[in-house]
Amino acid sequence: MEFFLTTSIQKRRLALFAFFFIPGLSMASWVTRTPAIRDSLGVSIAEMGAVLFGLSVGSMTGILSAGALVGRFGTRKVMFTGLCFIILSLATLAFGVTIASSLTVALGLAFFGLGVGAAEIAVNIDGADVECITGKHLLHALHGFFSLGTVFGALISIALNALHFPVAWHMAVIALICIPVIATAIRHIPVTSVVQEGEGTHTDGSARHTPVWKEPVVLLIGFIVLAMALAEGAANDWLPLLMVDEYGFSPTAGSMVFLGFATAMTVGRFGGGVLLNRYGRAAVVAVSAVTGAAGIAIVIFASHPALAAVAVILWGLGASLGFPVALSAAGDSGPNGAARVKIVAVAGYVAFLVGPPLLGFVGEEYGLRNAMIVVLVLVALATFCAPAIQRRGAGAKVVEV
Repeated sequence: MEFFLTTSIQKRRLALFAFFFIPGLSMASWVTRTPAIRDSLGVSIAEMGAVLFGLSVGSMTGILSAGALVGRFGTRKVMFTGLCFIILSLATLAFGVTIASSLTVALGLAFFGLGVGAAEIAVNIDGADVECITGKHLLHALHGFFSLGTVFGALISIALNALHFPVAWHMAVIALICIPVIATAIRHIPVTSVVQEGEGTHTDGSARHTPVWKEPVVLLIGFIVLAMALAEGAANDWLPLLMVDEYGFSPTAGSMVFLGFATAMTVGRFGGGVLLNRYGRAAVVAVSAVTGAAGIAIVIFASHPALAAVAVILWGLGASLGFPVALSAAGDSGPNGAARVKIVAVAGYVAFLVGPPLLGFVGEEYGLRNAMIVVLVLVALATFCAPAIQRRGAGAKVVEV
């Protein structure tokens, strides 16, 4: 296959795939153990939401600083630093669970949010650059590797849950697996891969009348990313607990339901290129939003646990393409594509990392199922914004990766 060729651009793509796989693997590793983490800490849903708020604090810090850091230091340094924070987060989570300290676990999640917020925005910017260089769809495949990482993480967690393997040792093992991958892959990201800030000017140097972030098309694309990223993040953070607390599944069964969601996300993302080339961005995102909304609605209102468990497949398939496809659309929605990708990526990662902890507070008051109504409404509204991501202009056609 093409991406196994030993050219510098192919090695760069493989490195980017690894840098999406690692956060997915790491996130699934602790998400699928949240029932055990919650029990070891002895906290309620609202208190667990407060613990997860550490993720929000770290995420906002990483997300809001990533653009400036990439502009100053380049994507390579920001990626590497962010990935190192992910490793540190796993070690901190392991220690926090061992001493049953909610504060320490919250700190570990803050490190995780900081690392993912910074690294993933840098990887998306670098990935968009590779799309421009190669003229091929890439971002949906990159996000596919994140989902593939969550599948592997969930599979490992299911096995370790069944064996009653300690959570702390689980986090430590995942950290040790990730370290050599990061050390090897980072060498294939160009040191000079720097995004220059130029949001206030056109490519011809003239003044821009409307800042990029105020352009209607960017706002609409940003809303699509926000809604679909929240749909993904809400499932990543709460789906195992929702199945355990609301539908009476065992922790192992709850992890298996999450595995179904992660598998659907992976299939949707890796298979998305064919659909994009045949039907176009707008149609694919519109159908994805409808599918995701249907799945979320069934999970919320289902009267039978098995029906809710099956519906997460629709949830996963529907949420799979909105985030990466909208990021690609942002890159060619006008001049200075890097700035547009950065702005839209910030909206997505705020929703993905910050939104789900806030849902915990709603869930404590009204129940986790009812909290998901917020996600349902936003995903349904994203359907009507889909025309905004249709390819602009008469540029070269982007072909399947």
